[in-house]
Amino acid sequence: MDKPIADFGDSTDRQSAHSALTQLRAFIAQKDVDADPRLPPERELCDSLGVSRGELRKALAVLEAEGHLWRHVGKGTFVGQRPLEDSADISTLASQTNPSEVMRTRLLLEPLLAREAAMNATSGDIEEMRLCLRRSRQAETWRQYENWDNHFHRAVAQAARNTLLLGLFDTLNTVRRAVVWGRLRPNLKAPSPDHHSFAEHEAIATAIENRDLDGASRGMRQHLESVARKLENRGDEL
Repeated sequence: MDKPIADFGDSTDRQSAHSALTQLRAFIAQKDVDADPRLPPERELCDSLGVSRGELRKALAVLEAEGHLWRHVGKGTFVGQRPLEDSADISTLASQTNPSEVMRTRLLLEPLLAREAAMNATSGDIEEMRLCLRRSRQAETWRQYENWDNHFHRAVAQAARNTLLLGLFDTLNTVRRAVVWGRLRPNLKAPSPDHHSFAEHEAIATAIENRDLDGASRGMRQHLESVARKLENRGDEL
């Protein structure tokens, strides 16, 4: 539905603005947005539509308010809904969820990724996982350990060789880090040598290396269930 014409100012302005809005709607309707959802720069769009810069901006504002457009500073204006990977939407999503929901979602997605990784991982993927395991054991602080832990889980996701699944993982991981960032630890030291994740990560990497699909999926699930129990019992480990 068009924005009420009265909102655009006096009679002449309303007519010009309404015309610009109609022109913009028609332009978008005939555009192949699947191939390229980005609108041309404002100057080019003004020339194509035969409208002024001010009239165009009013029309863009209407369509953005209706949810037909979204803007990214420095990148341009795009047709459609703002994607989840946009930082503003990630922030909104993170503010509406909680660590428990994040863990349940990880339990749905990451065992599948581990299974796919066991099927598709390259030797380079395995080397990357092994590097993460070594560096996480060598970490001198919790923050260093968390960075390598995060790197390991993404290496598993990358090894699945599925662009869409990797995109879902990255969105989930960004939300996870936003939700848990700054959570207090019992101390500032690194994990103890017998920290549960070391053996669990090792089991996951070994199963992937051995092309053990069920073992990789099971190992990831068991690892995340351990993390979930720690979260539920103490709230100090993620």
